[in-house]
Amino acid sequence: MLPAGAVGRCPLSQTILIIDDDKKLNALLTDYLKRFGFETDSATTPEEGLKALRRQPPDLVILDVMLPGMNGFEVCKTIRRESAVPIIMLTARGEVMDRIIGLELGADDYIPKPFEPRELVARMQSVLRRRKDEFSTDVLQCGRLAIDVGRRSLRIDGEAVELTTTEFEVLALFVQNRGKVLSRETILDKLRGIEWESYNRSVDVVVSRLRRKLGDDPKSPTYFRTVRGAGYVFIEETSSGGGATDSAPRPGWVR
Repeated sequence: MLPAGAVGRCPLSQTILIIDDDKKLNALLTDYLKRFGFETDSATTPEEGLKALRRQPPDLVILDVMLPGMNGFEVCKTIRRESAVPIIMLTARGEVMDRIIGLELGADDYIPKPFEPRELVARMQSVLRRRKDEFSTDVLQCGRLAIDVGRRSLRIDGEAVELTTTEFEVLALFVQNRGKVLSRETILDKLRGIEWESYNRSVDVVVSRLRRKLGDDPKSPTYFRTVRGAGYVFIEETSSGGGATDSAPRPGWVR
């Protein structure tokens, strides 16, 4: 029997979809997560998992990388075309490149097998808590961008732009700290805390995805400037949309 440990219980019932071809692991996780107030649905094939997600959208998906037919990366990519539901990926390999690929495809967190069930629950609670409580309910306006932190949505010139949970949180953090240089370590600490493994490339991956979705050219940035050796700074657009202003100093090594 898996020990419950010191991880707190989920205050409200939330549904978790487990997509893993290991039936024994699915059963163990289902039993374990019930102790923390989670309801679970499980699938052993990608097809079953996607059908379950479309039938009843969950609050979070636990997704294995090594699946029959369609691997977890492909499933993650498919989910991201349809939903911004938080995704935690599992892998038996635990290689850094696998984690980076998962983040590039829109995963919110990554945990290698074998893992402590308590750690998985802590990461799940962290992701779900950030989705609910990280920011206020205001609409942040920044030039052409309108960021509704209550609905967790982004509009550019009135047009909706779909973001993953992590992309939204990083963008909101930057907008709330516009003009300030944020180091990769600061970003990871504010959004993940000690429950997130701090490998800096993950921040670069998310910023790269945001640049692409915002149409931001890193060589001539409208929103994100890279501060070499320090991190990134978010530039506030002028209200007319004709360029950008930056309240932070611009030394020669800022591009």
